[in-house]
This record gives sequence, C-alpha cells and structure tokens, in this order.
Amino acid sequence: MLAAKALAGLLLYPGPALIEALPEIAAVLRASGLPDRDRNGVAAFCDGLASTDLLEAQSTYIALFDRNPSLSLYLFGHVHGDSRERGQAMADLVADYNRMGLELTGDELPDYIPVFLEFASLHGEAEARALIGEIAEVVALLAERLEKRGSPYAAVFRAVETLGGRQADRETIEARLSEPEPADTPEALDAQYEEAPVNFMEPAAADSPCSKAAALVREFNRDLPPARATDKC
Repeated sequence: MLAAKALAGLLLYPGPALIEALPEIAAVLRASGLPDRDRNGVAAFCDGLASTDLLEAQSTYIALFDRNPSLSLYLFGHVHGDSRERGQAMADLVADYNRMGLELTGDELPDYIPVFLEFASLHGEAEARALIGEIAEVVALLAERLEKRGSPYAAVFRAVETLGGRQADRETIEARLSEPEPADTPEALDAQYEEAPVNFMEPAAADSPCSKAAALVREFNRDLPPARATDKC
C-alpha cells in the first residue's frame, strides 16, 4: 500500500532527502483512495513543508515529537505497562518485521510509527488497513493533540487514521485527553523513560505477521486509568 509508505515518509525528520521527495509523496497521496478532506490536508502539509526553511522545519519537528512525550512518535510512549511486557511485544514486532524482510537499522526502534507504517505498506491492502487500524487510538490521540496546537502534522495523522478504516474508541481518547500532559523539560523526559532495560531482540514465537502488532495497543486500552474531572489536556 503506497499511501501508507508515503504517510510514513511525511512523519520522518525533515532532512534534504524528504524535502526532495515531497512532490513524489504528494503525487502518491493524490492518486490514493483517501477522501478529499485528507488529500487536501496532506497536500497543504506538503506545500507548507516545502516552503518552510529547513532549519525551522527541523526545529519544529524536534519541539513537537522529540521534546514532548505526549506527542511521541513511538507507540509505546503512549502505553502504560510493565517494561518486560513491552519488551516482549517489541521483540515480537521485530520478528514480524523480519518475516516481511524489513530490517531495522541500529538506531531504529520497532514501535516508531513511520517504521510501523512502512511495515503495513508491505502487505496487501486489506491486511495493511487492519494493521493500521490496530493503532487507531494512538493515531487519533496524536491527531487531536496536534490539532489543539494548530500543527499541520495533524492532517498527516488524520490521513493515517482514515487509512486504517477503524474509528478510534472515543471513550479511550477522551480519557487520555483528560490526563495532564507531562512537562517537556529534560528532567521530565528522564523520568518518562527511566525503567529497567529490556532486550527488544529476544526470539519471539512464530505467529501470524499481523497478530503481534496488536500487542502494541492492547496495553494502551488495558491500563487506561479512569478519567479525572480535574485533569486537563
């Protein structure tokens, strides 16, 4: 599914290669089956990114996704659960990637959303949509948080959400939005990721390539705390 790979590209750190590829990415998405709303949204995003100074675009990306845990592009950044369980889910996902011939580089983690979307793009359309649908709640949550910030990246996540073909559970989204967002200070970031080390490369049991991907979001819903009336986004 070329649309999934194109959207994955738009969520990468904006380097010269991405800027050069924007016309091709935009063409793929124009020819996709996405509705006009999503095609227009990502077209505007591509135009905006192409006309933005590269250093400014990179600074914006870092401020949004690297320094703000509530907008993390790592699926497990939005999952509360035991680190060992997360580690096993990561290992299972790596095994799924390997079975499809997708090999990670040394600095990539398997739950990085652009990598997950590229993995989905290697499947047939129905299976790709099912995989993307598994992360609908995370994608919708990111889209809403970005919309509240007035970020053009929201259009990319809305297109991903549409591509998955599954409506995110509103109760889950509202409960997550009601939680206070962590501060984007260095100390808060350290606390966010302070946990026992896990080995993402442990062998995983053979299973359907799609079945392990769902493990990434089971924790998202299972460990959802009750919403508090005094919490805010």
